[in-house]
Amino acid sequence: MAMSRALSRTTKTPAKKSLTAILFALAMAPLVTPSLPVAAQQAVSKPAAQRASDPDTVFQTLLDDHWAAHLERNPVFATSLGNRAYDDRLGSYALATYDAMVAQTKGYLTRLDAIDRSALSARHKVNYDLFRLELEQTITDDKFGNKYLITTNREGPHTQAAGLPDSLPFFTRADYQSYIARLRDLPRYLGEAEDVLAAGAQEGWTQPCEPMKGLSAAIRYHVVEKPQDSVFMRPFETRPEAISTKDWKALTTAGRDAISSAAIPAFAAYADFYDNEYAPKCRNTIGATTYPDGKAFYASKIKAFTTTDKTADEIHAIGLKEVKRIREEMDKIIRTVNFEGSFKDFQVFLRNDPQFYAKTPEELVQITSAISKRIDGELPKLFRQMPRMPYTVKPVPADIAEGTTTAYYERPAGDGSRAGVYRINTSLLDQRPIFELEALTLHEAVPGHHFQIALSQELDLPGFRAYAYQTAFVEGWGLYAESLGLDVGFYADPYQNFGRLSYEMWRACRLVVDTGMHAKGWTRQEAIDFMLANTALSEHNVVAEIDRYITWPGQALAYKMGELKIQALRRKTRKALGDHFDLRRFHDAVLENGAVPLSVLDQYIDAFITTEKARTKDAE
Repeated sequence: MAMSRALSRTTKTPAKKSLTAILFALAMAPLVTPSLPVAAQQAVSKPAAQRASDPDTVFQTLLDDHWAAHLERNPVFATSLGNRAYDDRLGSYALATYDAMVAQTKGYLTRLDAIDRSALSARHKVNYDLFRLELEQTITDDKFGNKYLITTNREGPHTQAAGLPDSLPFFTRADYQSYIARLRDLPRYLGEAEDVLAAGAQEGWTQPCEPMKGLSAAIRYHVVEKPQDSVFMRPFETRPEAISTKDWKALTTAGRDAISSAAIPAFAAYADFYDNEYAPKCRNTIGATTYPDGKAFYASKIKAFTTTDKTADEIHAIGLKEVKRIREEMDKIIRTVNFEGSFKDFQVFLRNDPQFYAKTPEELVQITSAISKRIDGELPKLFRQMPRMPYTVKPVPADIAEGTTTAYYERPAGDGSRAGVYRINTSLLDQRPIFELEALTLHEAVPGHHFQIALSQELDLPGFRAYAYQTAFVEGWGLYAESLGLDVGFYADPYQNFGRLSYEMWRACRLVVDTGMHAKGWTRQEAIDFMLANTALSEHNVVAEIDRYITWPGQALAYKMGELKIQALRRKTRKALGDHFDLRRFHDAVLENGAVPLSVLDQYIDAFITTEKARTKDAE
């Protein structure tokens, strides 16, 4: 969870979550907050003495202080928001920095306790409650070894560093100068990460051995002989018009020197450390409960990622129930296509028939792009309010492709300098069935992650909310978005519909295998076998997913738990409003407050139902 202390990268992914959780899900970093929030604008008109003691003003000052400190600790993220105060810096993985952040968080909580919530405006009462949850989660995370788990089998300090060319603006001479300064700082940055991992090994907080086997190759991918072969040279491929030819030559030379003298040696040293010091101390167990105070640690992960009070046993049971329900729907489709054979035979057919796979990376991207454009045209049927920021489709970077998931999303820059990116994995094409692409695209792009995250960044919310990554909400919405294809004519092909169900089954299986491995003593192979038996996912994808769940306890639970809540709220709202139910207004209500805990979403939708009843009554 300590990842975001250093660099902010958008992603699935990685991201994304309390501030500590967002740190870990680097992939989902936030967007620009208004420079002067509404409450502050209103306070300006009051006399100075009155403003100083006004509860809203006091609270807004606290939020501003917290956000300013967060940006200073996350300078790359700050740059993406258009805050250029820290452009020459990378963040810090140092344990002292983390400990200072926790101490600062406790100070914020003390200041929050001194504010009379009842005296706040209605808008700030909501912010108060959410801010308290944020602070308390950070403090709870510090009770365990989260600060040591800065890498998973998919991402870590090395992917954060390698993401710099895609995370920063490159328009002016100053942009390139700050980029070069950051490249020169990579030895310090990765060196601090080494210190954290080494300290974690001493305290019994290392990742399990088996899932991490491919990480060394991913790090060494960036240890190249010539700087021109490095991903860090990509920003120097095209000269921006604002930079003169003379300056461009000097910047390119300086960039090449920084890559050869700092970036490449830093990655080489980090790879040597990983191979020689960290990997030999990896854990031979996979369950989170085998960490120090592991049972409480996993319970805290469940609460943080699902924003519920459900236990591992309860979630496991929900997963088994969902697996049974979805399997019955899958069996109906198998009968529809007149397939003669068992469910297992159908899985073998889907995994091996060439008709279901793209022949080239370009073809896979082309098919994905066509689906993306098609769903773009259906959005007005589902929403009234839509984000302004566009998105694009790009391949997953080669250094991580074979070890990561089928796709993920990277949020746009808060200052509008970079669009959102839907990353599609073009490696191992025989493991990437095209019958899953409709569901995958609706999840990762629109109406899923891009739609929700870009819209959240454009709302008038405090920074800690505009860029929040409440996993149960964000990933629950992504899974719910897959089902919206049914509302606008997608999944007409039975195999695409089977792909949708397979994806839903995948998320239901997560509830079973995550709790199975981390609370019930399941082995890695038992989890793999369960996923293979119940989904149409290829074996490679299943193994990659299970390894992800092992190294990121609890995160996989968020998807299905969030989706089930949104589906339940949709049914509740439809029943309450009857013929007055408007799907577009319901979706706007779900999204209009940004990513929130599921219990808070419950309250918002209850209020929406009350408002809608009054509105439709007045209209009659």
